[in-house]
Amino acid sequence: MAPLARPPSSAPLLALLLVVAGCGRCGFQPEPGVKVVVPSMPTTLDWSYSDPINWANYPVMLATQRGLTTLAPDHSVRPGLASSWERSVNDSGQEVYTFLLREDVRWSDGTTPLTAQDFVMGWHRALQGRERGEMADLAGAEEVLALQERRAPAEQLQAALARTGVEAMDAHTLRVTLSRPRGYFLSRLANVYIFFPVPSAVLAGRGEEGIRDYFDRPRDGHPLALGPYRVEAWDRAGERVRLVHNPHSAFPPPLGPGEEIVPVLTLLKSEVGPALYERERVDFVFVDSALALQGKPPADLQREPLLSTYFLAFNTERAPLDRPEVRRAISQAIDREALMKGLLPRTRPGNELLPPELPGAATPEEAARLPDFAPERAREVLAGGPGLERPLRLVYRAGDSFVPETAIAERLVAQLSRVGIQVTLDARSDYSAEVARRTPAGPRAYDLYLRRLGADYAHPNTFFTLFERNGLHQTGWETQRGGEPMARFESLLDQADAEADIARARELYAQAQALLLDEMAVIAPLYHPDRYFRVRSFLHGVDVDPFNFLSLRDLRRAGPPTEAR
Repeated sequence: MAPLARPPSSAPLLALLLVVAGCGRCGFQPEPGVKVVVPSMPTTLDWSYSDPINWANYPVMLATQRGLTTLAPDHSVRPGLASSWERSVNDSGQEVYTFLLREDVRWSDGTTPLTAQDFVMGWHRALQGRERGEMADLAGAEEVLALQERRAPAEQLQAALARTGVEAMDAHTLRVTLSRPRGYFLSRLANVYIFFPVPSAVLAGRGEEGIRDYFDRPRDGHPLALGPYRVEAWDRAGERVRLVHNPHSAFPPPLGPGEEIVPVLTLLKSEVGPALYERERVDFVFVDSALALQGKPPADLQREPLLSTYFLAFNTERAPLDRPEVRRAISQAIDREALMKGLLPRTRPGNELLPPELPGAATPEEAARLPDFAPERAREVLAGGPGLERPLRLVYRAGDSFVPETAIAERLVAQLSRVGIQVTLDARSDYSAEVARRTPAGPRAYDLYLRRLGADYAHPNTFFTLFERNGLHQTGWETQRGGEPMARFESLLDQADAEADIARARELYAQAQALLLDEMAVIAPLYHPDRYFRVRSFLHGVDVDPFNFLSLRDLRRAGPPTEAR
């Protein structure tokens, strides 16, 4: 097996330090408060209109806003902006939620109350935004989406919006109607920020351009916030966002003895974040290099287990991987423990799609029945199989990340060679385009690819949507056996998503997972990734959540305020 990398020379580090020392206009001017290095700046602060590259927006959105629900440490749903709710199913089979809003919640101006109309306006805007498909479960959403597709007149669109399933019954009662029961809905409300409310009393009467300007040009205490912070400034050129404490928030961080609120917080992007941290110019930085995690870890290194799965995917349309028994045997040829050994400070190898920490995940007994390391059985199936005489091409992302992709790919080559499978590696900077590329004959060009899948919310549904007919799995498995397995898979998911009985829903998701991983062996899960970061010891509550987003909701500090740095 080829070495993972050469030991780094001192020249790159020296260059980084020289850049840091001479940085005058890159966001590190002396100023008070805590500084956090983030991988990317927001693309918008307009959480209703949003953006397809929404992951970059989450740190700010989660620090400044709140949803109807929130999640407990065990990922169970708890009240958020709603103090309680009732669920029912109407005569049409639609699921109806009636949310009672907290009456003590004020926006960050201290005077504007949260009302049900804030959700109505926000969700209507989300239905017209860049991620409007995320609202498809709402009753009436299908009509609104269709009208926008054919560019219907504005009055028709507004009339359709008024018929959608989000209604203000009174100032503090919100009724939400879904087109059909969806067990994941309450979990999505906690995390997916397009479901957050907007300050409708402030936005009333503004045109769409004026509303977008309101959100994306922070000034004079606006845009208003509900969380413990609000945005004071967004410096696009300097790539930083300044957040200040919101004293009117109904969700203050829990202060312990000797702790105090952090009044000013700056999020900034930098290519030299680790060097800035070493020079004590910033207080938090992600460790996004698997190579940097090897060796003795620093004392301030922290780890967050993600609700995430890294897997090997098969091109099911191309021989020899068009046969489930071949795909299953390859999965059985992988020793997941050995694959991950020594690559990171800690690893969670696994053969299941759903992480064990996820509510509704498979039981240990069910996971044991999924394909796992069984080399003798793999050799028996693969011996002399037609099509296996040619090397298989494994595509993965080029570049370093917190997932040790190159090392995993190289170890897969070695492990599969022991059962007679030859693999060539192809690290791609155009990874997504290459995985989707088709040959002149029709099937996609790759044989195998590596990918990480992360949860958007704490529910099994979020892991399965990628592999549905319209999901971006790029495996071609919808064509297998005339589409019957895919139809059965989607039927299981539809039943599970609509099932009110948690135990029954979990059983249906387990069946869907077995169909995907065992019967059809579309992918081979390898491990559940973790995210590592470094943070100053005086900071408490700054974290990475299980969805891989920076979490600042409980941020506080011990000791006197930081000096300007």
